[in-house]
Amino acid sequence: MNDPFVCARCAAKGPTCCELTPGCEEVCFPVSEYERERILECALDLGGFVLQPNTALFIENLLRLFPDQRRAVKELFPPGGAHYRLAVDESGKCLFLGEQGCLIPQDFRPYYCRLFPFWTTEGGRINVLEIATCLAQLENKSPGKLLKALDVSQVKVRDLHARLRRAWGFDPQSK
Repeated sequence: MNDPFVCARCAAKGPTCCELTPGCEEVCFPVSEYERERILECALDLGGFVLQPNTALFIENLLRLFPDQRRAVKELFPPGGAHYRLAVDESGKCLFLGEQGCLIPQDFRPYYCRLFPFWTTEGGRINVLEIATCLAQLENKSPGKLLKALDVSQVKVRDLHARLRRAWGFDPQSK
């Protein structure tokens, strides 16, 4: 059953998917210029963005997530270049994470945040990115129950993933 408060309950309990281990910022998911502009439209700057160098570890992580986009990853995120990511505080919490969850309205959040904990792989297969502290995952053990709890369909997951790929300049369909 749909649980609209699971993420807020998780944020109150902590830690959440909106937190990084301090020192792991270089593998934080990038935010496209389109996503950044959408957040700024909400008048939610909060100093919430960091220009992050494209390190070898960052590029390697993207290549793992987008194995069908090797050339595009290397062109869009060249070594020595930089990308935006969401800023975190000294403890690793996203600056947009409030006590009741994300401060960014749902339709304006970065695609990665809207997709989490789901990811689409080759052939449109939907996987769950397992995070031990995710309350939604702890309470909903099967992917089907997790989809229902987060009020998302497989069609929506695939659509959000295609939008994420397009926003970053990748082919919208994984091969």
